[in-house]
Amino acid sequence: KLQSPQFQALFTPGLRSVAEMFEKKNYELRIAGGAVRDLLSGVTPQDVDFATTATPAEMKEMFTAAGVRLINNKGERHGTITARLHEQNFEITTLRIDIITDGRHAEVEFTTDWHKDAERRDLTVNSMFLGLDGMLYDFFNGYEDLKNKKIRFVGKASERIQEDYLRILRYFRFYGRIAEDAGDHEANTLQAIKENAKGLAGISGERIWVELKKMLLGSHVSHLVRLMYELDVAQYVGLPLDGDLEEFDRVTKHIQKLSPKPMTVLTALFKMKDDVTNLDLRLKISKEEKNLGLFLVKHRRELTKASGPEPLRPYQDFIMDSREANTISKICELLKYQGEEHLLQELQQWTVPVFPVSGHDLRKLGVSSGKDIGAALQQLRDEWKKSGYHMDKEELLSCLKKL
Repeated sequence: KLQSPQFQALFTPGLRSVAEMFEKKNYELRIAGGAVRDLLSGVTPQDVDFATTATPAEMKEMFTAAGVRLINNKGERHGTITARLHEQNFEITTLRIDIITDGRHAEVEFTTDWHKDAERRDLTVNSMFLGLDGMLYDFFNGYEDLKNKKIRFVGKASERIQEDYLRILRYFRFYGRIAEDAGDHEANTLQAIKENAKGLAGISGERIWVELKKMLLGSHVSHLVRLMYELDVAQYVGLPLDGDLEEFDRVTKHIQKLSPKPMTVLTALFKMKDDVTNLDLRLKISKEEKNLGLFLVKHRRELTKASGPEPLRPYQDFIMDSREANTISKICELLKYQGEEHLLQELQQWTVPVFPVSGHDLRKLGVSSGKDIGAALQQLRDEWKKSGYHMDKEELLSCLKKL
């Protein structure tokens, strides 16, 4: 039985009320999936999903009778009801069996059999349930696997994958999150992935990108991306056919501890701009992500630190010359990519200086034509830049007289 502080902390007034309602009606209610895995690892879960023997109709009736607010009905077809109590949402799903699966969607039938529900889940570490009394229900040795840091599919790997091909990427993601060593895979699992990789071609780009991003921020990322190439997965998820694996190895060695954006990590695979465009065509990445990828491919080689006392200057000059809003955040990602940890810290503490002279100042000095004002301001900006942005208004205006 689990009685950890993380588990005890889940018992908010909201959960106590929910538990009471289910108990009164003799419906079983347990914590399911990822939250169980987190709790067993001593981690506070980000969100908690619940599973129950009650059908959606029974839950709706029970909650409505108690005056509990129900929100968004989208999950109802799959058996999920979301109730809101005490400012907290509770997502509760009826136990189910997959009747028909096509590798993307499943048609489900409700059941009261906990073993059957566990059987249709992807990985053993995600197939456990936890009673509200702390009792663990584990049908596929998920807890053993978690303790031994093993990632395995529930039952036959090929069957689980064919139910939803996205599970290939979920395997990689959880491997990066839980496994201790890079090469600790079961041969038949890798074989099943290779034989079914093509199924990923039918999965939407958005779903793939969600999994890929999480994987890129986990451990063993270099090993896992190599594996994606070896097992023919890469081509179906928008990665370039001839990704630059050496560069990827080099960049991922130091970048994990700098909290990079997923796109920053992934760009190390890209040799040219087209690789970013093709990724976008397949995965429908956000505009911001696409722009970051293009920026890094363009500047990673030539925008580098200066030798001498001011290594950060080239980056600062770039920011000062740029007319774009989010240049600083792009430069931070570039420094992470380049592994420049100290310069990154320095840049994050730097305040962008404000150019101290305005057109108004020049008019006061008798410069009247707009064209002359524009030219003079540009000359003064150049002088200001040469001074390392240190010259103040007085110095710049006296400089103007010389010019």
